[in-house]
Amino acid sequence: MQLPHFNTSTKGFCTCLPKYNLNTYLGRCAHNCIYCYATKFPNFNGPPTPRTKLTEQIEAMTKNTKSKLPVMISDCTDPYQPLEAKHQITRKCIQTLVKHGFPLLIVTKSNLVTRDIDLFQKTKTVVSITITTYSKDTAKRIEPNAPAPEKRIMALQKIAATGLPVTARIDPIIPYVNDNLEEFETLISSLEAIGIKQVTVSTVKPVRGFFTKIKQVFPEKHEKIAKAYEDGEWIMGYKYLAREKRKAIISKLRPIVLKYGLEFATCREDFPEYNTTICDGTAYCRNILTKYLKQ
Repeated sequence: MQLPHFNTSTKGFCTCLPKYNLNTYLGRCAHNCIYCYATKFPNFNGPPTPRTKLTEQIEAMTKNTKSKLPVMISDCTDPYQPLEAKHQITRKCIQTLVKHGFPLLIVTKSNLVTRDIDLFQKTKTVVSITITTYSKDTAKRIEPNAPAPEKRIMALQKIAATGLPVTARIDPIIPYVNDNLEEFETLISSLEAIGIKQVTVSTVKPVRGFFTKIKQVFPEKHEKIAKAYEDGEWIMGYKYLAREKRKAIISKLRPIVLKYGLEFATCREDFPEYNTTICDGTAYCRNILTKYLKQ
């Protein structure tokens, strides 16, 4: 019994360095984002469910895992979704990971993450919060049960004020929904002002059922969005925009981020030359890379 490795795949253009991954909840995340990719996996369908046994297993998992790579919490379901306030599965697991000296990468959309600052300060930790848009209305339509954008920004600010490194994921970028360059720059300006270090962007890669949801939520934009993907391709169960369309979007966003002196990265886009740092933000919670390569 060991910490599970994050599943990277060059077929899906993943550029992540080796790390562990821990999902503290199963089922469909309660944030109910319309673009959720995890619904393609059987374990992440149905009602959100706390992994209560994980709190009993985590001690053995950490003891049996020798290499102190970063532990990402988590990739398929939000570790700070509403159930966490009651069950504290995430907090209990982090307490054990901290005790054993594992670096942490926290990935969430929830301002509840600020509750655990005391634990983050005890090990190398980077907190990455997803903020897809500055528009409260748009966010409510695409992420109906997630905290509002301003709450997430306030959470980033509170964590950054402690000296912990914070990054933002503007992910996914949905054509005709949150790809307006002026709105993007407004968001970047706000993020820079509160002290984030890095922005990671990614175009939406729909799983089956996505366009049906888009039609319900954005009936006035559905045809444009669907048409944008007509010449795309399915890769590992995801519908990618055509390469040149992805490149056009990324090439417009990158200079805005760099303009504000922030690091820039893309996630699963196949444009590693655009990245100025590690895509997932773990550059801030790893030891220097030369030491990492010797592990």
